[in-house]
Amino acid sequence: MPRTRYVLLLPLFAYLATGIYQVGPDERAVVRRFGAVVARPGPGLGFGLPWGIDRVDRVPVRTVRQIRVGYDPDAPAESSSPAGTLLTGDQNLVNVRLVIDYAIGETDDDLDYYVIHREQVDAALSRAAEAAAAEWAAGRTIDQVLRTGNALLPAWVMDRLGERLPGLRLGVRVQRASVAHLAAPDEVRASFEAVDQAQTAIRTRETQAEQERDQRLSQAAAIRYKLEQEAAQYRTEHLAQARADATAFGNELAAYRGVARTNPDALSFLWWHEMHETLDVMTARGSKTKPLDHFLLNGELNIYEVSDFFGVMRR
Repeated sequence: MPRTRYVLLLPLFAYLATGIYQVGPDERAVVRRFGAVVARPGPGLGFGLPWGIDRVDRVPVRTVRQIRVGYDPDAPAESSSPAGTLLTGDQNLVNVRLVIDYAIGETDDDLDYYVIHREQVDAALSRAAEAAAAEWAAGRTIDQVLRTGNALLPAWVMDRLGERLPGLRLGVRVQRASVAHLAAPDEVRASFEAVDQAQTAIRTRETQAEQERDQRLSQAAAIRYKLEQEAAQYRTEHLAQARADATAFGNELAAYRGVARTNPDALSFLWWHEMHETLDVMTARGSKTKPLDHFLLNGELNIYEVSDFFGVMRR
């Protein structure tokens, strides 16, 4: 009889043991009792009421999950407008495929929301991401989408999902968005690629022209600077020489005026002095001078024949 009692108690102990659970180091658990959340234990061994009363959902909060959203280039075409085929602002079509990385939030509300909507998370997140991508494409031309989509679209999707996910109460946080595929439909892809190559060639030539312009402007600035320096130096030298000549002339004029008061022949003396200096300068420059009448060389009047490199001049 006692043995029979133990045999009957074994199923009871086994049933009660269903209330023992283990939570992993990267997990959080949500314990629901008759559907109502009663506990959210962390990693370790936990105890609760047996199966049928308590339900324990283990949530891998540190695991990053990934979904692919939109166009699938490997999927067979089932309709004229497959998923991920978006309409641009200039009424063209573009195929977009996104990769969304997300993790489950660790707050109590996030855990509750995720456990309740676990089966709908991927689908709801996919729809929200594709809607954000459609908004972005609708506000731009096909050329802008193809040229800037890989760089600008992920940030746009991240911002929009950050605004909308709290209202969806999925209990997840988007960590990263990236573009896996962005291209025009296969029927017109070759034409778009040809246009893109032409536009790239135009931009390359524009860049080369700008570089050549900058180089020539730099060279012109260098030449201008050099000429300005030479002109400034020329001006400084000639101003100094002019001031020196003016000072010398002023000194000579003062000396003449002093001598003229006592010597009436001072003007003649000055004239002959200037004549000799002029002839010396002309001779130094290569002009040839010779007296027309050597008998008058030592007299009151000296007449010379002067020829220089500009021609022949007689005096």
